[in-house]
Amino acid sequence: MSNEGNGPKSFRHTIVLSDLHLTDAELGQPGRSLWKRYKRPKYFIDRSFKNLLQELKALLNGQSAELVLNGDIFDFDSVMRLPLHSAVPISWLEQRRGLFPEEEKSRFKMEVILSDHAIWLEAIRDWVMQGHDLVFVIGNHDLELHWPAVQREIFKRLQLTSEQEQCVRFCEWFYISEKDTLIEHGNQYDDYCVSNPVHPLVKKGRRIMVRLPFGNITSRYMVNGMGLFNPHVESSFLMTLPEYIRFFYRYALRVQPLLPFTWFWSAAVSFWEALGDGFLPAMRDPLYFDQRVEEIAKKSNATPTMVRTLRELHTHPAVFNPLKIARELWLDRIFIFFIFVGLSFFIFSVVRVFTHLSFWWGLVFLLMLLPVLVYYARNIKTEVFASLQVAMREVPMIAKITSIQRVVFGHTHRAEHTEVGQTEVLNTGTWSPAFKDPECTQVYGRKCFAWIKPTLEGIRMAELYVWKNPGFEVMSKSIDRPNSKSSAKEQKWKP
Repeated sequence: MSNEGNGPKSFRHTIVLSDLHLTDAELGQPGRSLWKRYKRPKYFIDRSFKNLLQELKALLNGQSAELVLNGDIFDFDSVMRLPLHSAVPISWLEQRRGLFPEEEKSRFKMEVILSDHAIWLEAIRDWVMQGHDLVFVIGNHDLELHWPAVQREIFKRLQLTSEQEQCVRFCEWFYISEKDTLIEHGNQYDDYCVSNPVHPLVKKGRRIMVRLPFGNITSRYMVNGMGLFNPHVESSFLMTLPEYIRFFYRYALRVQPLLPFTWFWSAAVSFWEALGDGFLPAMRDPLYFDQRVEEIAKKSNATPTMVRTLRELHTHPAVFNPLKIARELWLDRIFIFFIFVGLSFFIFSVVRVFTHLSFWWGLVFLLMLLPVLVYYARNIKTEVFASLQVAMREVPMIAKITSIQRVVFGHTHRAEHTEVGQTEVLNTGTWSPAFKDPECTQVYGRKCFAWIKPTLEGIRMAELYVWKNPGFEVMSKSIDRPNSKSSAKEQKWKP
């Protein structure tokens, strides 16, 4: 069904996008106008994406090109719709937080996403039908693309001929274009989102599932239940305690007054599921390992040695450090708080043996201990942002292993065009409905894409562009800091 069995094609033009985060549509709930507003159809990027491909096809003027969709194109973790009739049981937790990543359930989620994004589907179908290639590189939020049934659902909805299907391929975690560019999502260097692309499945009881990393689990079990937070912008849910309090009184008090309780049980479930899934052994067949590596290498235009060596660069999953993930979930602070409550009660009970005290003295003892908790909490810093920069440190080694000139990442949602040593690095940012506020008025980021194309000398050069719908502008080599005075300067692109 794909061209993985053929040799690598040659393309003069390569277009790369990432982090579209296509998911099911949220149609709204009575009295909760802000609940997951970012998932409303009015914020879909489908039409803008289709316009971009139409403009690119006109500029290509018949030249062949490949479109590489570099991870998190689909967001399976955010799909909340349930099948009306299911041949497999659906648990209480799935009814409230979305279906587990089992093959048939993942196929259903793919069906839902493509139905809600018909314009986007039409755009990529037209792209392939006009003779161009389409490459899916799997990221962390679309890990369920590993399932053959999910890939078959995409082919089914594309309605391509057998020959056209050869122009579509799925790559486990990276793709090498024209021997000069390595394209990968980048989550393999983030310990909160790292996966095992060679052996992605685990067996949990009688269920066979795609193993989800900690970041996906928190998105699934926490963010899905707290619809006022935007999962595409870290600052919308990674706050200090005073910021959380202000957010609660401004939004949650009237929309979700039991938010603290929802957060607590969601965090506890996330912690339990992350440890439970993380420590399970991967499903693997030693007799099939070499064949598996060769398949990945063929689809990625790499060699088996490259696959094995690149795999060694991947970071260690955060779930093997339970204290670290407890800190990210704030469960450590809750645990310490309950210890202080018990200690206060103990002190109160001992003192009351010797003298009469009112109940309120127990509260006084607790208040005397709280400054210790506040001091501890203020000195705990999230490591999410530091984890996002690990990939940059691995760039020189990636270039040495694969003999490429540039690397294109996604994942961080921060558009960037820079250099690390002698290697060019691009990050295509995000096309997701990323807003800093529940009202969806403060847009985060810009819709960017990378275009690698030949010069008159025949050498391929890369540029990072900002899509304006219509038209696009080239972004200078620097980090894109959205909506700030330090935003990268732009200049008009001329064909």
